[in-house]
Amino acid sequence: MRAVTIRNVPEEVHRAILVRAAQNGRTLQAEMCEILATAVKPEGRVKLGDLLADIGRKVKLTDEEMAVFDRDHFKS
Repeated sequence: MRAVTIRNVPEEVHRAILVRAAQNGRTLQAEMCEILATAVKPEGRVKLGDLLADIGRKVKLTDEEMAVFDRDHFKS
């Protein structure tokens, strides 16, 4: 994984990211990675697991059958 250095971050931005990280139970680094990842995701992107789960609901799969589509199995 690449390392990135961001210089001259305003103090209020740094504090806001620290607060957001704490609220989400993440480290500062993990929160910044999440912010960046969210910012570059294409609009309208559909994850495979979400798509399969939607199909499963439409065909009325059981909870046991739906468990196969748990997000942990389809992390990007």
